[in-house]
Amino acid sequence: MTPASDPEPVTAPEHPLTIDQLAARSGISVRTIRFYTGKGLLPPPVLRGRLGLYRPEHLTRLELICELSGLGFTLAAIEGYLARLPDSLSQEELQLQRALLVPWVAEPLEEVCSDEFTRRVGRALTEQQMGSLEALGAVERQPGGTVLIHGSAALSAALASLDIGISPEVLHKLHTLITMHTTALAEDLMQLFQTDVLQPYRDRGRPAAERARLREIYTRMKPLTVQGVVTAFGRAVNRTIRERFTESGSETAPRLPRP
Repeated sequence: MTPASDPEPVTAPEHPLTIDQLAARSGISVRTIRFYTGKGLLPPPVLRGRLGLYRPEHLTRLELICELSGLGFTLAAIEGYLARLPDSLSQEELQLQRALLVPWVAEPLEEVCSDEFTRRVGRALTEQQMGSLEALGAVERQPGGTVLIHGSAALSAALASLDIGISPEVLHKLHTLITMHTTALAEDLMQLFQTDVLQPYRDRGRPAAERARLREIYTRMKPLTVQGVVTAFGRAVNRTIRERFTESGSETAPRLPRP
């Protein structure tokens, strides 16, 4: 359960960039940049004669678009999100927006053919084993016979579970239970951050001096929160074991050693 590493903000170019330079700096093709501009996702360049030049804000907004796309946002959803952001946003404000969108856990989706999937896992899987991987949310079999992998880490953990011998039905219940509680926890944590951190910043008029600090707080909060969840869950399980043992055992039953 390792949080995704947050990318460092790209150093702003000292001088305006041509579209070719912007493509080189961002890793996005000239054709795609022009497409984004035509769709209104990216503000038009500043014209200097017949030459279009791009400011630091263009580079940061382009990176924000890529972040949204990586999160699975459709083009329409990206348009809707960016439509709520004024073109006048500074680079620091755009970087803060991007920091809030960086996934906590990397889960790059990858679709591979069945032969490639077998090569990846190192063995041919039975129908029941594939069902177990799907029950754990690690893969999805597609109509065309391909397999959609939900991140290599999730696949590795799910493959390790195959050796335990638990039925797909039990694994599905396990996955559903974990998803239900972690979704509720995630919503509560996001609400807490919105109410106690972001809203006071907005109420103060979004002071420029606080943007970098707020971005750092959010970035550093991720690993601390993930580790806190792991630790709290482990302690809760230990406590439950002790309580269940005490309730079901006799008064003379030996005490479980504290972990």
